[in-house]
Amino acid sequence: QVQLVESGGGLVQAGGSLRLSCAASGSIFSITDMGWYRQAPGKQRELVATISSGSSTNYADSVKGRFTISRDNAKNTVYLQMISLKPEDTAVYYCNVNYTDYDVYEYDYWGQGTQVTVSS
Repeated sequence: QVQLVESGGGLVQAGGSLRLSCAASGSIFSITDMGWYRQAPGKQRELVATISSGSSTNYADSVKGRFTISRDNAKNTVYLQMISLKPEDTAVYYCNVNYTDYDVYEYDYWGQGTQVTVSS
């Protein structure tokens, strides 16, 4: 069994910053890709950023230059540093982890989500 614990969401004014964290624990042998997705009210969930086990990153065009994804493999944790936040960044942010367990089965796992609200 795996747990993803997200933290760092909250309310911030436009132009402000937040840092999200997502720590994975449990029956994890290895983690490949980690990422952040978001879902605004009335919209579909969309990719924000991903990072591979080799630290290759991928960003949505809307957040390039403002958001930075990083990971600490020793802590099985992925971070999302967000600066210059805009009201349109308001959404529930979900952590996603692709991992293998000790039986070498692969899984795609989601966190419970953390709310980010940017006021104008």
